Amino acid sequence: MSACTPTRPHPATSGGVDIRLPWWALALPALAFVALLALIINPSDASAAAGEPAITHLFERVRTVLGQAL
Repeated sequence: MSACTPTRPHPATSGGVDIRLPWWALALPALAFVALLALIINPSDASAAAGEPAITHLFERVRTVLGQAL
């Protein structure tokens, strides 16, 4: 009586892992970094001495836009 011999699995490829990133996976973090760096470096946009905080101004604009949309 003959026994079945198991077949060997295919050997793994000897090459490196081929992972390809889409273009935006590198472009978006780079763009965000540049935008944040521009906000930090540009001292003319600093509103620390202004009487009204920037976040209050932003909320007012959002409220105005939402009020006009409804």
